[in-house]
Amino acid sequence: MKRNPLILFFIAVIVAAMLFAGIRIARNNRANGPGKGQLIGNLAPDFELPGLDGKKLKLSDLRGKAVLLNFWATYCGPCKIEMPWFVELQKEYGPQGFQIVGVAMDDASTEDIAKFTKEMGVNYPILLGKESVGESYGGVGVLPTTYFIDRDGKLIAREFGLQSRSVFVDHIKKALSQGQAVQARR
Repeated sequence: MKRNPLILFFIAVIVAAMLFAGIRIARNNRANGPGKGQLIGNLAPDFELPGLDGKKLKLSDLRGKAVLLNFWATYCGPCKIEMPWFVELQKEYGPQGFQIVGVAMDDASTEDIAKFTKEMGVNYPILLGKESVGESYGGVGVLPTTYFIDRDGKLIAREFGLQSRSVFVDHIKKALSQGQAVQARR
């Protein structure tokens, strides 16, 4: 069987391009700080983003509270399932020093996001996300992506996609029980 040298050439070019792209991506990931798996146990990357009311919220201003940081979008089906749980969880655990922060990662207008969150009965701050904030968390390739931060500002857990309500409750309880603010009261 005779092989066409032109086909072999194109296959070689494609393989070389894939190798080049893979090496480049790997180098960029190393240069951009800790990898996705290395975030847990470290301080959550700080950011300041505007809320729906125009006021800016800085993550580090929430130190002393346990935080559930949820990256979501208005078009995300699983996000719509989680939001009512988050409303309930904010009511239940808020008095214990817990705060949910939602970061809208879609291109909808501020007005559309505000209308959506009002319809969903959201009782926690919604911030207008930027790609750079998602990148500081290792990239937000899946929505929803949720991070759990203890009272000292350290990331203790991360969940991708829709999870059961009990998974959120377990992480919230862990975040509330960790950190200097809790130990000082004991």
